Formats: sequence, C-alpha cells, structure tokens
Amino acid sequence: MSSMSATPKKNLMLFSGRAHPELAEQVAKELDVTITPQSAYSFANGEIFVRFEESVRGCDAFVLQSHSAPINDAIMEHLIMVDALKRASAKRITVVMPFWGYARQDKKHRGREPISARLVADMFKVAGANRIMTVDLHTAQIQGFFDGPVDHLFALPVIADYVKKTYADRELAVVSPDSGRVRLAERWAETLGGTPLAFIHKTRDPKQPNEAKANRVVGEIEGRTCVVIDDMIDTGGTVVKTAEVLLKDGAAEVIVAATHGVLSGSAAERLAGSGAREVIFTDTLPIPDEKRFPRMTVLPIAPLLARAIHEVFDDGSVTSLFNGNA
Repeated sequence: MSSMSATPKKNLMLFSGRAHPELAEQVAKELDVTITPQSAYSFANGEIFVRFEESVRGCDAFVLQSHSAPINDAIMEHLIMVDALKRASAKRITVVMPFWGYARQDKKHRGREPISARLVADMFKVAGANRIMTVDLHTAQIQGFFDGPVDHLFALPVIADYVKKTYADRELAVVSPDSGRVRLAERWAETLGGTPLAFIHKTRDPKQPNEAKANRVVGEIEGRTCVVIDDMIDTGGTVVKTAEVLLKDGAAEVIVAATHGVLSGSAAERLAGSGAREVIFTDTLPIPDEKRFPRMTVLPIAPLLARAIHEVFDDGSVTSLFNGNA
C-alpha cells in the first residue's frame, strides 16, 4: 500500500481568556462543551504566559476574550492564546471578541493620529487568526480592517425583544444620541413596530475625549417613553446629558439601552442618578456587582454567541440568525 486515507473529522474546542470567564462558561453551557483547560498567569513584570493542557492539533478553535479593563492586558493575552494555538497546529482559529478593543479609534480626526482599530486587526492576523467574531462594532467599516472573514453579530434582537415585552403598554420613541447612530436607530424603530424616531444634535471637541454637549432634540418625543440606544457607554456623560435634554423637552420617561457596558470611573453613579427609568446592557463585558444599581438590567449574550459559533463550526449561515440582515 503506497498511500493512506483518513476520514476528515471536525472537532470544536472552546478557549477562554481570564478577562470574562463567566461569559465563556455560559457559552460553553449553551454549546454543551467544556472549556479547554489551560495554564495562564502573569509574571512579576506583567508578562503573560499561556499553555493549553490538551492537544489542539487539527481542531476548530474558538478563542473567547472580552477586551475589558485593563484592556491592554486582555488584548495581549488574547493574542498570546492565538499564537499558542497556531504553533500547536490548530486547523482554524476564530477569535471571539464580544467587545473589540480600540474600536473607537477607527479613523483619523486630525493629522498624526493612529487608526488603532486597524492595528488590533493586524495584530490578530499576524498572530494567526483565521476569522473574527464580534458584537456591535462601533462602526461597521472596522470589518474591512481584518484580512479575512468577520462575523459581525448584533445585540439588537436580544435587547429589543426585552424592551418590547417590558414596555408593551407604552408609546415608545427611539432616540439616537447623535446623528451617527441614526441608521441603527432606524433598525430599532422598525424592530419595535415602526415607532417614531428622534436624535440629539450634539457637538464634540476632538481634543477633549469622553466629552460631548447635547444641544437639542430633533424629532417628536413629547409624552413618549424614549429608548436611547448606543453601542457602548463608557463614562456615561453623553447618555446622562441626553436623558436630561429628553426629559426637559417633554419625554414621559427615558430608557437607556446599550450593548457594551464599559462603565469607566464613576459612570455607574452618573447613570444611577440620570433620571432614566432603566439602563439595559448585555454582558459582552463583565459588570461587577459594585457597578450595578437597582435600575440596571444585564441581558445574557451567550445564547447569541453560541448560536453563531455553532453556525461557523457547522459551515452554516450566521446571517440567518438576523433574518438575512447581518
């Protein structure tokens, strides 16, 4: 016999960084798999070490890490995990980053600035990633920064279904916190059954990060429950000012809905005192107990991630998860 034949087999393996292990455990439960055991620790000088305790040769690897604070450590650990899988002969490596670090730096506002979102994509490509899976990018153009497939998932169905069930008896209006989110607001309005649409005209000084001035409301919101939507809330300054303007202009109440709860510094305290009836996030990023308050709701994103991972592994359609609109 001069040759050997074998039946190709697919083997899904899930790997998790240390940034958000609770999310990885939930995804593993949804997929009915276990997280591959590994040794991961940091040396005294901050360098990170990772070694997987099982063979990964020929596997379809899904490496999950949320880029939460300290964000640079989370990204570096993620890169090291990908590099280890590449060198251990994993067949395909899918980077699952529910929150894409540095996504806000997606273009140059002025000369001599970096495009850091592109740099992150380049680093993962060099490390050995074959594809990326992420949730609600700051801007859709970031998909083009990675030289390979990008599965861009949307949390809108998860959050919108909750809003529809919880506020079915209210007259709703969808509010974009700025003109850049109007297209997303249109999708929200359609999902909620054709509700009115409004946006906040605001100005932002590129020299002052995390600061914006809400000027006026464009659209009909008087007497309505306003759903303010965004991809992330970092310091909370913008959304708090938005809630103040809406209530001042006659909104009956304000609900805040965002996918990623970055919640830097005293953001939680700002949101708690904002006058919003409810603040809704998903758990793409870890939100510790000390940053939670009674009117905050955190919805699970693991079922969506698990379904997308299953579709990728099974060579199915991720777009079908969003009725062909992804």
